[in-house]
Amino acid sequence: MGFLILFPPCTARSPGLPSHPVPAADHKFVHLHVHTDYSLLDGACRIDRLMDRALALGMPAIALTDHGNLFGAIEFYNSAKAKGIKPLIGCELYLVENSRLEKKGRSDDEGKTIFHLGLLARNLTGYQNLLKLVSDAHLKGFYYKPRTDFETLARYANGLIGFTGCLASLVPQHLLYDRYAEAHAACGRFVEIFGRENYFVEIQDHGLPEQRKIIPGLLKLAEEFKLKVICTNDVHYVNATDAGPHDAMLCIQTGAKIDEENRMKFTGTQFYLKSHEEMARLFAEVPESVANTQFVADMCDLSIPFPKGSERYPKYPLPPEVKTDRAGYLKELCITGLKKRYGVDYAAPDSFNDPARARLLIERLDFELGIIGKTGFIDYFLVVWDFIDWARQHGIPVGPGRGSGAGCIVAYLLGITNLDPLRFKLLFERFLNPERVSPPDFDIDFCMRRRGEVIDYVRQKYGNDCVANIITYGTLGAKMVIRDVSRVHNLPYADADRLAKMIPDELNIELKSALEKSAELREEVAKNPVAKKIFDQALVLEGMVRNTGKHAAGIIITDRPLDEFVPLTEQEGDVTVQFDMNAVGKLGLLKMDFLGLKTLTVIADAVDNIRRTADPKFDLETVGFDDPVTYALLNSGRTTGVFQLESGGMQALCRQIGLSSIDEIVALIALYRPGPMEWIPDYVRGKRDPETVKFPHPLLEEVCHETYGVMVYQEQVMEAAKVIAGYTLGGADMLRRAMGKKDVEAMAKERAKFVEGAKRVNNIDEKTADSIFDILNKFAGSSASASPASRASASRPRRRSLRSAKATARSPTSRTSPRASTPAPSTSACSSTS
Repeated sequence: MGFLILFPPCTARSPGLPSHPVPAADHKFVHLHVHTDYSLLDGACRIDRLMDRALALGMPAIALTDHGNLFGAIEFYNSAKAKGIKPLIGCELYLVENSRLEKKGRSDDEGKTIFHLGLLARNLTGYQNLLKLVSDAHLKGFYYKPRTDFETLARYANGLIGFTGCLASLVPQHLLYDRYAEAHAACGRFVEIFGRENYFVEIQDHGLPEQRKIIPGLLKLAEEFKLKVICTNDVHYVNATDAGPHDAMLCIQTGAKIDEENRMKFTGTQFYLKSHEEMARLFAEVPESVANTQFVADMCDLSIPFPKGSERYPKYPLPPEVKTDRAGYLKELCITGLKKRYGVDYAAPDSFNDPARARLLIERLDFELGIIGKTGFIDYFLVVWDFIDWARQHGIPVGPGRGSGAGCIVAYLLGITNLDPLRFKLLFERFLNPERVSPPDFDIDFCMRRRGEVIDYVRQKYGNDCVANIITYGTLGAKMVIRDVSRVHNLPYADADRLAKMIPDELNIELKSALEKSAELREEVAKNPVAKKIFDQALVLEGMVRNTGKHAAGIIITDRPLDEFVPLTEQEGDVTVQFDMNAVGKLGLLKMDFLGLKTLTVIADAVDNIRRTADPKFDLETVGFDDPVTYALLNSGRTTGVFQLESGGMQALCRQIGLSSIDEIVALIALYRPGPMEWIPDYVRGKRDPETVKFPHPLLEEVCHETYGVMVYQEQVMEAAKVIAGYTLGGADMLRRAMGKKDVEAMAKERAKFVEGAKRVNNIDEKTADSIFDILNKFAGSSASASPASRASASRPRRRSLRSAKATARSPTSRTSPRASTPAPSTSACSSTS
């Protein structure tokens, strides 16, 4: 609700209350009016804590009715389901009596020009209509607040349940100011829109005289229109003791101080998640209102679909001249790419100078195309190919590709990536696993200056109503919430700063953990009552949503208008989905990362400079990896400005190891991380003296030979499982995932499978197989994927390399991709990453 005043409990039943039949089931009370922390800086209910409390109270169901948005709907839905609680998805909209398109007057005067309107989705149709109502309110009706009007409400009322609402709603406002005729007319209008069976009279009692005043009028309307009555508590915080932290939150929202007289605040401490017994006592004279909340919950039967495949992905529009289907067109593009990248004729592999290699390439291409077709991601590849191809044609610098997508030869042939997966021995199964179908994901970098042009092209190609940005949520972190709460309590800045700095500088540290780790903080909280009050209130507010923003790179593309799947809003002038990237992923929507990379802009500027001043024909795509001048520079430790090689530790390692190939650069980047760093001495020693190299098992010599017995990459773990225990690469990827996630149950199953396979394939005894499994587990937990490091070492500007390029037109390490023509012979068992 957001109102400031409350009133005494109902002590006498008002006359004339209609008697309605109630369900025969257990008459549990259900909260139908709840604001989470997604009612930004107004609701102090973190969803995890809310669900824990609802479970403890034995609540069979609970509703979400945040102010004007559906930000938390998916998190709320899934959290409730996980607790065995029925989620009721709704929203407290802002309603205007005139047109939502009119933008004049004081639209922020609650209860005068805009009114609250509580809605719940009764079914999937109602949920989809709620998405449209909320989206329209944000994109068309926004004026201080996202507003809807009666015309729009009537258009999307099907499947929705409406309520007369809190004091700030239209019917209660008329009753509050003794306008019964107007209240009657407004009630009739809502009944006409929703239908008598879907519109409920809502009564509240938080101790406010105003609420007590309007209850007789509400009950009279219920009798005249034959409407059921429900009681609600306007939940803004989880526990009664959270009233103080919630008040502090309101001050954070409004920039006020706790001790200010005239500020927004709630009167009383009744806005919490009350138990069934508390609500039954409070509304003892209106028992139907308690039972009817269960009746409403029973009416709601919403199951939000979470498709696993690509059914919601955009469909690539085939050009008119194309006479085949999308699968055929994708294959045609790949065949063209095969000739361009490798010089291999798909129809005549024996004409290639190395027929065996040509057949290998064709076999892998056919395999990947088969998996892509089987898993339903043909359109995905065509969509990504299309906008990358458009960018290249328009001279927009594009990164070479990174992540597991670099292991896909189809992506390489299409020009989506510029890393030869055969040269770097990258595995397709790390990208798209036929044994564990999950959406592929290309992370694509564009020149920072021109990234927007590519996004605009995508919007035009697939429709503005089918393309949107992704929202982000800023939360109250440990230090921030201490500073915010200190400020609203008027604590001097120096004292607030000192208190905040007692929290250890650890990423994502929580206050509870900070109290355990910081003796100074414990002592301050123990001896200083002001510090304790601030800390205790901050503990309640920690982790709650503070503000919204726009994801730096994420773009959603769908095959139908987005408001059929997600609610929309606007962030920084762009249409943005109200769900974060995790939620949209669960909903089966295509998320693409259009990252603006400054490095690509720097490289493009450097290339332009070379062409202007030294070599007009300089082509970065033809630069190789074998420039001795570059390696001499790296080995001298002069790597300032070289991405991932410029830290002091990396400079020392470059001098120590004596780099001589791109593969060693890649390995160094992969190893220089917490965990794998312990293997750096083994790697360096093995490079210097091959006699010191030890392999986990003789069968793994081929897998680990070129990394000197050290399993640097996750791909090596997968290959090892294949060699030792006969895993398919798809199965090996699932083993790698289980090891990486420390999934105990999955690991036990995989261990048994591994031991059995080792015996069956190689007659390796159980004890030896167990020890090999433990070694693989150790490496898998901290090794890196091969794909990203290739990209990292191959795509970043190298200052000395560009100077060398000016003189020699060759700059092996200052390029965006490996050679685009015939690949260099493989000299590495694995390739890349970090």
